[in-house]
Amino acid sequence: MLFALDVIHGYRTIFPVPLAMASSWDPEVAEDAQTVAAREARAAGLHWTFGPMLDICRDARWGRIVEGAGEDPYLGSAMAAAQVRGFQGEDVSDPERVLACAKHFAGYGFSDGGRDYDPAYLSDTQLYNTVFPPFEAAVKAGVETFMSAYMDLNDVPATGNRFLLHDTLRERWGFKGFVVSDAMAVGNMVIQHHAKDGKDAAARALKAEMNMDMASYKYLDHIAELVSEGTVTLAEIDALVRPILAAKVRMGLFEHPYVDESLLDKVISRPDHRQEARKAALRSMVLLRNEGKLLPLTKNQKNVAVIGPLADSMEATEGSWMVFGHKPAAVTVLEGIKAKLPGAKVDFAPGPEIYRDIPSWFDTLEGKKTVYQTPDEAEAAFNKAVETARKADLVIMVLGEHAQMAGEAASRAALDLPGRQEELLKVIVALGKPVVLVLLNGRPLSINWAAENVPAILEAWEPGTEGGNAVADILFGDFNPGGKLPVCFPRKGSHAPLYYARDMTFSPEDSPMYNPRYWDGLPVPLYPFGYGLSYTSFDFSNLKLDQTKIKIGKSLTVSVDIKNTGSMAGDEVAQLYIHQKFGTDTRPMRQLKGFKRITLQPGESKTVTFMLGPDELSYWSTITRSVIQDATGFDVWVGGDSTASLHAEFEVEK
Repeated sequence: MLFALDVIHGYRTIFPVPLAMASSWDPEVAEDAQTVAAREARAAGLHWTFGPMLDICRDARWGRIVEGAGEDPYLGSAMAAAQVRGFQGEDVSDPERVLACAKHFAGYGFSDGGRDYDPAYLSDTQLYNTVFPPFEAAVKAGVETFMSAYMDLNDVPATGNRFLLHDTLRERWGFKGFVVSDAMAVGNMVIQHHAKDGKDAAARALKAEMNMDMASYKYLDHIAELVSEGTVTLAEIDALVRPILAAKVRMGLFEHPYVDESLLDKVISRPDHRQEARKAALRSMVLLRNEGKLLPLTKNQKNVAVIGPLADSMEATEGSWMVFGHKPAAVTVLEGIKAKLPGAKVDFAPGPEIYRDIPSWFDTLEGKKTVYQTPDEAEAAFNKAVETARKADLVIMVLGEHAQMAGEAASRAALDLPGRQEELLKVIVALGKPVVLVLLNGRPLSINWAAENVPAILEAWEPGTEGGNAVADILFGDFNPGGKLPVCFPRKGSHAPLYYARDMTFSPEDSPMYNPRYWDGLPVPLYPFGYGLSYTSFDFSNLKLDQTKIKIGKSLTVSVDIKNTGSMAGDEVAQLYIHQKFGTDTRPMRQLKGFKRITLQPGESKTVTFMLGPDELSYWSTITRSVIQDATGFDVWVGGDSTASLHAEFEVEK
């Protein structure tokens, strides 16, 4: 028997959500996290996880952006391969490994309006150049299974989409594993008005080469009849069953079908698991603002106020997509700060609670009932929070979204701070105290006012079991943040989809004729892709190419010197971007094609090198309907984010 469950970012030891792990720009963080998750899940008797989620998303309104690596296919591909390695290791027969499942294939992150489950309409250019690369990277990394997506892709449900499951996955990429539908997705083709009835839905999924029907029972109900009437042959059934059996054989389940029930308690008590979770949280957090070098804070604080509805919430700290039945056990931000300042007075006030306008059906599924504050209770909580802040010397605000405000069935029309959080922030900032804002959230938020008026902002995402300790480590200088954003932060939810790798228009942004596109606000991101600050400073210089002209199919080396020009050791992520100047198709203004996270001591310099070759310079062409490499000119930029200015050029010749 093959037991499976969603183990997205930890089983009992919870790691940062995948969007946060992508913010580390360190694939080893994701690999190590999923290694621990696999060990714990396998000890609990699980063999297979429904992860990693590899959907590229450029619309922060989509709730499931929290489960992926953000907006970029290059970064997403690196994180995809790392998670597959973490879950599966080198050999899936290892009793500490599980089968990985690349999901949701494909296009789920491009649903209309960012609304979960809505259809996606994607050109082949978007599919091959943006959507497919992380999935193909997972195949190359040896992923054992795939999961189809819920939605219609170009008017064909992904669950019954032969172009996806046969033509692309098996024929083009040579995938040998098996594909499972998302829960009830085979039967859902009837609801989607694609299949006539359950029997028709089963036939369509089988013909598309869907190996396994998860939970809709349409295969069990109709497969015998489909074979007897000749719609599906026994040979086709054998072909679909064989890779499922093969996976079980490779795992050794026929020889070792049972689990040692005493093993789980031993595994989850390993101290190194909590250490890995803390390390991952530290490397995933992004410093968005630090005016006047307010951070890091000194530890000789006497009177601190911790304010916000998420400051003492284990659920918000661990985040969305927990294993069903999981009992939160996170160190909250409040607890982390108290542990860091044992001699200080640390007062807490949550302020008004925050709620979804429409409750999550997951809460209903788990039997949870929300008890809402009355208006009078909310007002009293607001006033108490203000008074608590008034009495303090330092205020740490912990704001953002509850866990169920991101994830599946958690899309949003707006990206503002929910409830009265911004109102509370404005009143407390007006008190004139030093204020630090810590964000706990599963998606980019529109924090325009805070970005201009709060001196220090730390994006902690949903950081997991050790999240509160990690936040305190960063706030009080025991760790220098080095994370970078894997996705743009829009100024408004209505600006989505917003991403850096856009095509050049006839009216460039630096043109005298520049039209800001919207007359009621600039559409440029509040924080760009790849952005993140440090407590120290870095200088990029001496950008060199070992060749300025190469032939098609050949490679060149790019090098750059990076120096820590500050007084504290820290990490910088060197990011390489290219732009193809002209060619068969129009290419994006910038594309990430290399990154490396390095640690530098004060005054230390390092030379970082990148390789640019056919893999980085080729693309799928709309005109030729194939992967091509043009003879053309290229721009190269290297720096600390997607607005890097250090520039060089080269040419590719026939």
